[in-house]
Amino acid sequence: MKAMVLARIVRMEDGFPPLELREVPVPEPGPGEILVRVTACGVCHTELDEIEGRTPPPRLPVIPGHQAVGRVERGGPGAGLFGPGDAVGVAWIHSACGRCAYCLGERENLCPDFRATGRDVDGGYAEYLTVPEAFALPLPAGWKDVETAPLLCAGAIGYRALRLTGLRNGQRLGLTGFGASGHLVLKLARHAFPESEIFVFARSERERAFALELGARWAGAAEEAPPEKLEAVIDTTPVWKPVVEALRHLLPGGRLVVNAIRKDNADREALLGLDYPAHLWMEKEIKSVANVTRRDVREFLAKAAAMSLRPEVETYALAEANVALAELKIGRIRGAKVLKLA
Repeated sequence: MKAMVLARIVRMEDGFPPLELREVPVPEPGPGEILVRVTACGVCHTELDEIEGRTPPPRLPVIPGHQAVGRVERGGPGAGLFGPGDAVGVAWIHSACGRCAYCLGERENLCPDFRATGRDVDGGYAEYLTVPEAFALPLPAGWKDVETAPLLCAGAIGYRALRLTGLRNGQRLGLTGFGASGHLVLKLARHAFPESEIFVFARSERERAFALELGARWAGAAEEAPPEKLEAVIDTTPVWKPVVEALRHLLPGGRLVVNAIRKDNADREALLGLDYPAHLWMEKEIKSVANVTRRDVREFLAKAAAMSLRPEVETYALAEANVALAELKIGRIRGAKVLKLA
């Protein structure tokens, strides 16, 4: 099968294509696993974190990709939840132990044995992948695969972040960064909290115009002050400066939810500008988002189906994965980027 493979940690700025198109063996499903023929896979900023070593894979080479949609080809020994041809999704959560206090407390995203699709195991930048059937997600009928793929991470992690804000209808929400996850959160928040106003902080004029097109009340750069203070902000950027700026925009008792696995330390001097009275005083909170649970993805897919939520997508062939990643790196984004496989 064809796959885009990460063979070494690289810096995107160096100009070398980070992934190699290779012919590799079709994986064999083990006990309780299914083999999935991939039809679409979303491109996520986390792939950049893997490629550049901020969340490095435990082994190389590895096949990235954790927003995979496809059809079940066959099951391994003991697998019987799905039949051939069933449509399934494979999200960032590839597996968890199921026995620890976190798993038993419905917080499998914090499991010490959490394994991530496309980082700890091979993912969806390939024609086939395997996954434990208990962690494969049945998909609603009638959706386009390229529109479903971003919902598995950009949508689901955005849904988790929105829940963690504790936002109530009528309260103001800020979104810092406006890529795949941000544009889905804006759509979801407008539906779930119709009286709430959304304020978007984005680095490019193109992203800000897109946010206004989707119904944001205001859009500006991270360092700009919105016309009103906010009850909550969700940060999806890879750097520190927008975090510091977002704290300044919060009301007393406001909460900043940081939706990122890692932050690039290139601008960590921004943290030196953290001023306690301006940024943290008055019981402001900072909370991080760690991974997703299967429940997050299932609940979000149900809500997306109920509100007919469709992401804006740009599609690429599997062999064009490096192009999509390069555009993601420089911020050439409108919605979500998705690899479309034959």
